[in-house]
Amino acid sequence: MNPFEMLFVPMVLFMVIVAPTWIVMHYRSVNRSNSQLSEDDRQALEEMLVAVDQMADRIESLESILDADHPNWRQERGGQNKKEV
Repeated sequence: MNPFEMLFVPMVLFMVIVAPTWIVMHYRSVNRSNSQLSEDDRQALEEMLVAVDQMADRIESLESILDADHPNWRQERGGQNKKEV
């Protein structure tokens, strides 16, 4: 029996079953690693979240000041929007 004939069936099985599975698994792992945020992106996101929290605190402070100085400012502002539209 020829060595080629002995290796033919294992080579076909490898090419039909193992190789496609291997390729699919490889590209899945590549896509997972690419879909995660890089360290720079993660740091930028954290900085933006801190800025958002600070702005939310400032808005709450400004609204409390407006509530104390002009109690009906929310209704007045709502009325202006309706007139403009």
